[in-house]
Amino acid sequence: MNALAAYGLLAHALIFGALIVLVPFGKLRARVALAATTLALIVGIAPSMHAYFGTPSLTLVALAMLQLADKTPSPLGYRPAIGLLVFAVLFYAASLGFGSFDPYALGYQPELMLAALLPLGLGLWWKRQDVWLGILATDLVGYTSGVFANLWDVLLDPLLVLLALAVVARQGVIRFIASRNR
Repeated sequence: MNALAAYGLLAHALIFGALIVLVPFGKLRARVALAATTLALIVGIAPSMHAYFGTPSLTLVALAMLQLADKTPSPLGYRPAIGLLVFAVLFYAASLGFGSFDPYALGYQPELMLAALLPLGLGLWWKRQDVWLGILATDLVGYTSGVFANLWDVLLDPLLVLLALAVVARQGVIRFIASRNR
């Protein structure tokens, strides 16, 4: 088993544990998180998730670890989720061949992307978005480890986009219910 496959299995186990602890377990939360993460590896949930979704991004794993550590609220709120969805629609459309430019190819020689991430990092620092700045730093350190061949694989993945879609849909449902109750 290579390093990327091992990372994928462990990451999916953490993601599964983070999903399970969304259910309110009270004082048993930490034990349920540990049990769910372990069971995901033992009974084959993590390998199934890895086979179906592929290797998760370090961004998603960092969000899962924050969820497991009970850091609330999640840094992936409504506004960041909307931004991520808009970017993902444009990114995946271009990567799938709609247009002559393939942004995914930039991730193999990411000098231009790294230069574009510098103003993003400075903006996060300026706005005191320490959690997102830490996630970006983790992503960049993870990319330099050599485990990932493409910088986009560290920053973004389809499961993260589905999570952002769920955050936006949840907020939409909450707003719809609130407007109906007026």
